[in-house]
Parts: sequence; C-alpha cells; structure tokens
Amino acid sequence: MQLYNTLSADERAELIDKAGKQRLTLSFYAYAKIEDPKAFRDALFIAWNPLEVLGRIYVATEGINAQLSLPADHFYEFKSLIEEFDFMRGIRLNVAVEHDDFSFLKLTIKVRNKIVADGLNDDTFDVTNKGIHLKAAEFNKLLEDPNTILVDMRNHYESEIGHFKGAITPDVETFRESLPIIEKQLEAHKEDKNVLMYCTGGIRCEKASAFFKHKGFKNVYQLEGGIIEYTRQINEQKIPSKFIGKNFVFDHRLGERITEDIISRCHQCGAPCDDHTNCANDGCHLLFIQCDSCKQKMENCCSPECFEMIHLPLAEQIKLRKGQQVGNKIFRKGKSPALKFKSSGILIDTPLAKAEKKKDKIIKAAIKKVIVGKGQHYYTKSKVGMFLMEEGEIYTGDTLLIYGPTTGKQEVEIVNMRVNGALAEKAVAGDKVTLQLPFRLRMSDKVYKRL
Repeated sequence: MQLYNTLSADERAELIDKAGKQRLTLSFYAYAKIEDPKAFRDALFIAWNPLEVLGRIYVATEGINAQLSLPADHFYEFKSLIEEFDFMRGIRLNVAVEHDDFSFLKLTIKVRNKIVADGLNDDTFDVTNKGIHLKAAEFNKLLEDPNTILVDMRNHYESEIGHFKGAITPDVETFRESLPIIEKQLEAHKEDKNVLMYCTGGIRCEKASAFFKHKGFKNVYQLEGGIIEYTRQINEQKIPSKFIGKNFVFDHRLGERITEDIISRCHQCGAPCDDHTNCANDGCHLLFIQCDSCKQKMENCCSPECFEMIHLPLAEQIKLRKGQQVGNKIFRKGKSPALKFKSSGILIDTPLAKAEKKKDKIIKAAIKKVIVGKGQHYYTKSKVGMFLMEEGEIYTGDTLLIYGPTTGKQEVEIVNMRVNGALAEKAVAGDKVTLQLPFRLRMSDKVYKRL
C-alpha cells in the first residue's frame, strides 16, 4: 500500500495546474494522547491521499499539528474524516487569510517526539492548566490595559515582517529558546501584570501559557486561534487591527498580508520590503527578505558567494557541498553577515511603506495571451532555459509570458532562439526551444505568447 509521495514538486504543481481546482490552505492542531503515532500516521495518509491533501503534518504521542491544502470541493469530506477521531471532533480549522493553489506540493506526515519542539519535560507540570483564551475583541480590549505585557511567541524572522504593536519580540530562532528568555525578562511581573501572548495559529501559546503558569505567573492570557483566527474575526466584525504587516506562514507562500503596512526592509539594499525568499544556492537555502530589484540582480541569492556558486556546473556544486549539512537538511533562518539590513529583537511599529494591491488576477485578465508550451530545463551556467512547444507558433520578436508557482510571473522578448538546437526565427508545436533567460525556468512553468 502506498504510504509515501511518488511525484516530485514540479510534477505535483503541473497536476494542480491542470486540475484547475481552487485549493484551500488551512491549519489545525490538537493535544491528545495517541497510543500508536505510527499507526495513526498511516491511517491519515491512507484517508487523505485520495482527497488530494498536500501539506506538512506532525504527529506524536501528545497530538497532531497540521498545515495543509486541499481542493475546496473536498473540504467537508475532509472535515468529516478527521472528526471520526473523538479528540478532533469540533476542532477549529484555521483557514488561511490568503490562498495559493501551490502553498504545498506534497503530503508529508511525520512521527515526531513532540508536535512542537519546546524543550520541555511535560511530566514536570500540568500542560492542561492553560492561559485564558481571548477572542479578537477581548484581546484588543486587554491591550488597552496599562498593566498588560504583550509577548510574541514566534521567532525573529516571523515577527520582523509583522507583529502586534507594542509587543515584546524576542530575538530567537526557535520556540524553545524563547521560553527561558521571556521568563527571565518578565520575572518581576509575575503577580502585578497581565501576560498576554500570541503566535501564528495558537499551538505555541497552548504550551507556553501552561509553562508560565507553572512558573508562577498569575494572570496569563492567550490569543485564541492565533493571528490567523484574529484576522478572520476582525474582518468579519469590522474591528480595528492591532496587528501590523504580514503573518509569516510555513509553506510556499512564506507570508499572508494582514494589513497593507510594510514594516521591514530588504536585507540586501534596505528598501521597504516584506517578501521572504530562500537562497537559490542549494548549499545555502538561507531564508531572508529580498525585494524584486535585488531578486533580479542576485537571482534569488543571498550573497555574492552564493551567486557565484549557482553559476558553477552542477557537478562542481555537488562536489563543493560534499560532507556538509546543506540543502533540505537545514533551515537557515535569516541571519548572516551578508545581510546588511537584517533587524530582529526590538522592532518598529511605524510603517515604512504601503504594499501595492495584488495584481495577479488583474494581469491574467488584462493581458491577452495564448499558451504555447511548458518548461523543460534550465542550464544555470549559461542561463539558458528550454521549453517544449505544445501548440501554436512563436517568432523572433514575440513576447513570452512565463508563469509558475515558484518562478512567479516573468516576461521576456525573444531576441534570439534555438529551435531543436539550431538558430531559427520560428518554432511550432513539437519543437524544443532554448533561449537566454535572466531567471530559472522550471518544469511547472507555463509558457504563453503575448498577443
């Protein structure tokens, strides 16, 4: 029986594109005693795979933590499936603020020691003695109390692009780091202050609030459902947002906009920007903030060294990485001497700029185009992309529009092209076309001819 993925991310993206279904991105968690996490994991995979569920799910003896996407028309069937388990009956599903059909490209369900790495020994305190949950309106009201201390339970790369005004934003890379730091920082206020905490979807606060109550803090509160549920409630109830900027998310989107305010800078040039990217060098994959201008200039790289690396022959890149812990084995979280404008710790609450309204749908509707092919390969050293002509015809001087989940939306004019290896001015269905491209072309990319 198949209990693993057999398709690559590019192949999965192509299937999603062909299916043409709207997908929902959502998350949920539940603390519960699971006797056999491995059997539970396999049962979920068997049930969810036919529903085209994709995502990253962790299960442990203490419960489940899930971030995933699925076709919108499978939502209620999926909900019924998870509610077959008693501990997930009536569970809140945090539906994303912004949806992206390509937020996840494979189904990964892993058995872990814990569903959130907190570094705590749960046997030493009552993990069910949690803080008081607050809805959005209650949360905003408590923020107005001068005796309230607001704490962001997320990491530096999350809070940098968006946070609640006035929050303490620890300069940490992991959740487990934040707990002793915050405890020490608030030591003098165990009895006289309201400790109000928040995170992305609520799961980190579930454990943190119990931990702080165990440590003697008397008045502990947490934002119910985290930033995601807060945003849903303020939008529905027309409540002013106390959150400013973007909410970082752990999928291909890397963020969803809550307000139009930009409160962070491009880590390379300092321009107002809150778009994260992962370094294109497979030996780095550093997570950092990069504006469109630097993205084009540096080809998604974080440093000149990585820029040079991606232009070496693939065999040489692999040789240089040999014996190092690189690529998908690590997740370097936005700290490097190469990033001149990185900020963390004490962050600003004053907007640096306003985000432009999303134009993706407008562009698709406004630009007249016809599909002609799909991506095949990209030769990094020569910066040449190859795509297969599937229909129609193109000529030198035509403008191509290339769309893809990772590539984004690119436009290029055909100055010179090779058709089946030879210089030519025309290509038709069945031809393989190569041309210079200032960006990487991927198998999941669609190639259009602008009319």
